[in-house]
Amino acid sequence: EEIVMVLFHVTYTALPGKAEAFLQAVREEGLLETIRKEDGCLGYDYYLSWEQPDQILLVERWRDSQAQKTHLAAPHMVRLGELKGRYIGETRVWSCTVEE
Repeated sequence: EEIVMVLFHVTYTALPGKAEAFLQAVREEGLLETIRKEDGCLGYDYYLSWEQPDQILLVERWRDSQAQKTHLAAPHMVRLGELKGRYIGETRVWSCTVEE
């Protein structure tokens, strides 16, 4: 079996009323474009919950676990961490590898 990608399902619980402000800050600072251009990034998308307005889902797709580890060590991730500290109360991560 060959590993096709590593999938991350990240659920953020924003501070009350701060979900859209977090996403706007990420977009305005160019972090989405920067991350999506990283070597091994196959997808990086945020989604807002219709029923739970303070919940954000981030779906990350990476070529392999090393690409994702390199992503976490990238300098721009410090800024993302600062934004999370300002807007996000809780983070939960689930991951799996997709094989073919």
